[in-house]
Amino acid sequence: MAPMPTLLVVHHTPSPTMQAMLEAVIAGARDDTIEGVTVEVRPALAATAVDVLAADAYLLGTPVNIGYMSGALKHFFDQIYYPVLEATIGRPYALYVHGNSDTTGAVRGIETIATGLKWKRLREPLSVVGEVDAAVREACRELGATVAANLMKN
Repeated sequence: MAPMPTLLVVHHTPSPTMQAMLEAVIAGARDDTIEGVTVEVRPALAATAVDVLAADAYLLGTPVNIGYMSGALKHFFDQIYYPVLEATIGRPYALYVHGNSDTTGAVRGIETIATGLKWKRLREPLSVVGEVDAAVREACRELGATVAANLMKN
């Protein structure tokens, strides 16, 4: 029997806003209708190349800090980039970001790194500016479910 596909959620969650988004993403990824997918959740400062190599898809979450991804997510990429470069080509990823005014720089930076890794963007990034309300939480839940369901089909 083949092992279940694994979704790795790598996040930096320093605020209640990011916590609400993370919880909704995880709830979506672990929805009862999605079967046969393991969801692993790692803080960006704790995620390793071993975690990345063991996963079949990635869901990344970060706040926008000074117009860019968090230092924690950048550290994650710095640690895993070369060790996983060849082995993870073509793997799907998705992204959620939150900023108080603009998310453009963070999204661009992450997409540039993912392009270098040759990861395949599964869908448009979920980019949130301002308050996290019920609609944003639902969008996060849908994002998690979409990425996990994509693994279920494979």
